[in-house]
Order: sequence, then C-alpha cells, then structure tokens
Amino acid sequence: MNRREFLKSGAAVSAGVLARGLLPAQTAPAAPVTAQTTVPVQAPTLVTEFHPLRSDTGYFTGRGGTIGWLAAPDGLVAVDTQFPDTAAIFLQGLPGRNGRKLDAVINTHHHGDHTGGNGVFQPATGTIVAQANVPGLMLAAAKRAPNAPAPTLPDATFPETWRREFGRETVSARYFRPAHTGGDIVVHFEHANVVHTGDLMFNRMYPVIDRVAGGRFKGWVITLEELVRTYPADAIYLFGHGNAKFGVTGGQADMLAFRDYLAALLAHVESGIKAGQSREEIVKLDNLPGFPDLHVPPGPGNRLAGNLGAAYDELTGA
Repeated sequence: MNRREFLKSGAAVSAGVLARGLLPAQTAPAAPVTAQTTVPVQAPTLVTEFHPLRSDTGYFTGRGGTIGWLAAPDGLVAVDTQFPDTAAIFLQGLPGRNGRKLDAVINTHHHGDHTGGNGVFQPATGTIVAQANVPGLMLAAAKRAPNAPAPTLPDATFPETWRREFGRETVSARYFRPAHTGGDIVVHFEHANVVHTGDLMFNRMYPVIDRVAGGRFKGWVITLEELVRTYPADAIYLFGHGNAKFGVTGGQADMLAFRDYLAALLAHVESGIKAGQSREEIVKLDNLPGFPDLHVPPGPGNRLAGNLGAAYDELTGA
C-alpha cells in the first residue's frame, strides 16, 4: 500500500491525519509509476479556488475538507482549515480580507484534513471554536499517530449550540449527535442562508466513518433527516467532500440522497447478518446496488468495504 492509498483508508482517518483531500475535483490523481518509467513523475499541481456564494459568503477548495468563509466589512469567519499549505493560500487570497485578522475559525470536527491548518490560522484569528468533544478527539488521534505534528487545539468549545453576530450576519453552530464522528457540528450563516455540513455530507461518494471517534451510521441517518427539517428549504448546503461531477454544494435533495445511501447500507448489512453471512463475506461487495452515482472501480480508492465493515460492527456491537 502506498502513501496515497493509506491516507484514503479508515486508519488514516482514525488518526486524524488525512494528508490528501477527498474531493477528486480538487487535485488530479498522479500518473502511476511503472518499472519502465525512466523519468520521475511530477506530483500533480495543487489547484485552489475561491467560490463566492451569496451575502459575503463563499467556499474554498484546495486539499482536504471544503473551507467555508464569511468576508464582510464587519466580520471575517472561516469554517475548517484544511492543511498548512492550503491554509496559507486561503489566508493570503481570501477576497475582502485586506490583511485583517479573522474574528473566528470554526472546526466542524477533529479530522486532520479539516483542522490541519489550525496552526497557520491561529496567529491570524481571534478564536478557534469547536464542539466540546473535539479537543479530546484531536489529542487521541495524535496519540495514534506519534509521527504526526502536534495538533493546534480549539480554544473555545461548546456542548450543543454556539451563536455570534458579525454585523448583519449571524453565525450559529449546532451539534446533533454522533454521526460521522462523535463531534460533528453544522454551521449556519443565517443571513446568507448557507449551511456548512462538514463531513456529515459526502456528496455522491462512499463516505468515511470514524467509529473509534464515536461515529455511528444510525445517528448519521437521523441527523441528515433532522438537518433537512431544521434549516430553510432554500438553504445552500456546503459539503465537506463531493465527487467531481456533483461538487460540494447542493440542497435538500442531495442531503436526502446521501441519507438514502446510509439507510440502504445498514439494511443491506442487516440482511446479510440475518442470512448468516460473516463480516468477511459482507465486505466483499464491490459497489452497493441502487446508487450508481457513488460507484467506483474496485481497489484502494473504493471505501465501500470500510463502510460495510463499520456497519457490520455497529449492528453486531463489535
């Protein structure tokens, strides 16, 4: 297993040190190196982009989880920080920043592709905010990856809700329950009506679930349904990751499509368990029928086996 393949595995997520983005549209894959290769293969060029949305908000794609932003005359806020290199690019190029210090950075959860740039952001922001479980999850992940850099922890936490006004914009955050991890929050730019879901949404992709950090599929299904009921019908949802065709923004239909996949995954595994199938038999499935938009070739880039195994463990109490 090479480094890129490892970093796409559940082991890397458990350690919280995802050193490659999960959004194929952000960085093209490198060409394979074969025995006949005589010229070193160049690493793919990092592509970063700022995308405005509405009412002084937007999002940034580079490497790792999508960064959301508010850049208003009376408020600067970022949601998630990616990695040190892309964090620096974001700070340098954020439209409307003009050298100002950010008022707040919000981490949607603890994984390294969403918090790895915290150390770069820290000197340039007033506070780093996260759900109360996140600092402990970051430290636990760091212990499982002793060669990784020490994490920069949030300095302000909350158990369930957080809300703050920045001029005409109000930014709120809410923790629902364990889902992708045990510390996922949703961030709402209320005036702009933009909802950053973090990794509660993998748009048309087999997701990652971090059971070591408290992630649970059943809670994830319930949370997605609750999000659709909680936020306005015309909200723009900003996703942690998405495939190149469908992207990282969408609406309620995208949320419910992902809900349907998670529910079908649990139903499929439960049916296999009732039929007497072993874990090893259940995880052999290459792609889940009924969800062609998620299908990818068998191999290291296909996370369905990890999804199936995690669902089996959850349903059997392993």
